[in-house]
Amino acid sequence: MSIHGSRRRFCLTAAGGLAAVTGGGPAVAASRGEPVRLRVLAVRTAFRDYRYRMPYKFGGTPVDRVTLLDVDVDVETPGGRTVTGSGSMPLGNVWSFPARDLPYDTTLTAMKSLAVRLAAIVEDCGESAHPLELWHRLEPGFLAAAAAESARLALPVPIPKLAVLVTASPFDAALHDACGKALQRSSFRTLSPDLIGHDLSRYLGAEFTGVDLQEVVRPRPADTVPLFHSVGGSDPLTAADADAAAVPHDGLPRTLAEWIAADGLWNIKIKLQGESLDWDVDRTLAVDRIAREARPDAGWRYCVDFNERCPNVDYVLEYLRRVKKASPRCLESILYVEQPTARDLAALPRNDMHLAAKLRPVVIDESLTDLETLLMARDLGYTGVALKACKGQSHTLLMAAAAKRYGMFVCVQDLTCPGAALVHSAGIAAWVPGVAGIEANARQYVPEASRGWEERLPGIFRVTDGSMHTACLADRPGLGTTG
Repeated sequence: MSIHGSRRRFCLTAAGGLAAVTGGGPAVAASRGEPVRLRVLAVRTAFRDYRYRMPYKFGGTPVDRVTLLDVDVDVETPGGRTVTGSGSMPLGNVWSFPARDLPYDTTLTAMKSLAVRLAAIVEDCGESAHPLELWHRLEPGFLAAAAAESARLALPVPIPKLAVLVTASPFDAALHDACGKALQRSSFRTLSPDLIGHDLSRYLGAEFTGVDLQEVVRPRPADTVPLFHSVGGSDPLTAADADAAAVPHDGLPRTLAEWIAADGLWNIKIKLQGESLDWDVDRTLAVDRIAREARPDAGWRYCVDFNERCPNVDYVLEYLRRVKKASPRCLESILYVEQPTARDLAALPRNDMHLAAKLRPVVIDESLTDLETLLMARDLGYTGVALKACKGQSHTLLMAAAAKRYGMFVCVQDLTCPGAALVHSAGIAAWVPGVAGIEANARQYVPEASRGWEERLPGIFRVTDGSMHTACLADRPGLGTTG
């Protein structure tokens, strides 16, 4: 484990200010109308590396390892109290920085070195504000740091915004965690305009004037959230497949049927290629057949994820047509289609999703980096939004608010999040209303990274009925990872 302190000076000029609050003690805001004012004192980061028990193939790329970025942030309240918030997230460079001409180690190194820059920016920002306001002020500096780091490393492909969001997400999480702890409540109950200092028009434009972010989330987390089990592109479906793939005999399930029995599954995420219609259709039907044989009475629901590999929307339409022809019941079980075509929504020819979305909701994922891309996706016919802890708590809350306003389908997706990162992700799924379910595949691919968490939060880390039990997050301070 390498620890990276951050005392380098990256000053950020911030516009505006927040009204002062008075007094000390356990509460950050003394009364209604006084915004939270947290000032960063110190930032600590650490990297942890794990190997997967078996490769996870998505978007045509197998992944067999993960680097976690852990962040602790000490903040000071107006009363002089020090509170420490924590965040953790896989760097996920294969997904967030998919440069085909750059080796894995190159993109990972770029994101790790960017993390050092971001730590310095956060530590030295000098502002006192609510985490959402801090994010608003810090994000331009994060993007500038990514450009500077890309130049320093002479990268032929600059660090993309999605990778910046992923790298910044544990810093943002730590600030929200600290805010909740300072107020002695869940971070999801610190979102009213009086605490933030602004309504959502500051962050999302005039259309959101008067919108209260606290009203975007539930008053209490959902008791349970359906869990979507991931079937990767190379995951074994049968015992013969498992033997051929050398899946370890380590006490965990080795086949899809075994996972269904062990975890009481009734929701499955199916990773597809987007490059072979025959393979994609056959894979979907095979998963459906095994699922129904394992649990004939379950109300099966699937999401299908092409990881932006489809050449065009015609491919998606033909896929849905073939699945329906082979098994109308299977098509009816497909709850939504996730990001079927390339993430650059402005690229020509544009991929209009209106016809596909008439058949099944089409959810934006890799493309979603800000409100502009959400609106662009909506214009193209996308009808759903994938929320992800790996894009940051602030980003996710704002996108949840936008999705609610525009009546869009909502789900919570994964980045193979273990440990504290999974608790953060589960919190989003539990507190945001209307979420169809949560993907949580670290238990399949990197269980070692969650060691000890089953005892701390068994409802989230021990799945027996196909759902996460998330009511436990209601009374846990911050993001729920401690307390």
